[in-house]
Amino acid sequence: VRIVASGGGLVQPGVSLRLSCVASGFTFSSYTMTWIRQTPGKERELVATISSGAGSTNYADSVKGRFAISRDNAKNTVYLQMNSLKPEDTAVYYCNAARLPKFYWGQGTQVTVSS
Repeated sequence: VRIVASGGGLVQPGVSLRLSCVASGFTFSSYTMTWIRQTPGKERELVATISSGAGSTNYADSVKGRFAISRDNAKNTVYLQMNSLKPEDTAVYYCNAARLPKFYWGQGTQVTVSS
């Protein structure tokens, strides 16, 4: 199983970024995908979740209206479109795949929002 996130970087407040997470080694289309972020000294935060068929999405209150999660099951990829970025969005962003009882984590990508 491999889950690789990419698309992070150093950006100024107010701009947009799109993160991608490419998965392999499992039946991607059957798994709920979630983006989670981690900042040193803070608790891990669930950012956004999308169901296996993309029919259902959920967001943290802190990103509602700014972030959008989507997936392309043909490409085994989940995306996180991040708009109007704020300094408090700075974190390492990870994606994971869940289909209980199986649960897979991927490597993260750093997003830094700073002027």
